[in-house]
Amino acid sequence: MPRLLVVHHSPSANAARLSEAVAAGTVDPAVGDVEVVVRSALSATAQDVLSADGYLLGTTANFGYMSGALKHFFDTVFLEAGGALGEDGSAGPGAGGRKPFGLWVHGRYDTTGATRSVLAIAGALPWRQGAGVLEVLGEVGEPEVESGYELGATLAALVQEPS
Repeated sequence: MPRLLVVHHSPSANAARLSEAVAAGTVDPAVGDVEVVVRSALSATAQDVLSADGYLLGTTANFGYMSGALKHFFDTVFLEAGGALGEDGSAGPGAGGRKPFGLWVHGRYDTTGATRSVLAIAGALPWRQGAGVLEVLGEVGEPEVESGYELGATLAALVQEPS
């Protein structure tokens, strides 16, 4: 059975509501059988990453960057998960990969820097972007919950496709 890893940092009520919607979408009955493993960004391990067929990442936008917790996740798993480094030691362009990932970002005023930072690191892993980034500002209402659910269902369906 394919495995989908959901790694998130959801410290606020709005971020938690969005994370719950994404996780609910991963188990939509129309998607099929997928083992979904949900981890907080501070508890996810390299073994979680290596044993997954796809990934969903969720973060808040903090001071123009991803949350410290999601950055900690990347710092902890990056090299063991196959991350590529450039000559200057920064995340380098990856060789491309088959494992799909999706991203949602919640912010109060802006999500641009947080999105850019996650995509830069994810681009150096053997992953491929499987869906557009879900960026949400402010309150998380029904339209945002529906979009989160759809993101979760999309990635759950993608991990079932033959690679």
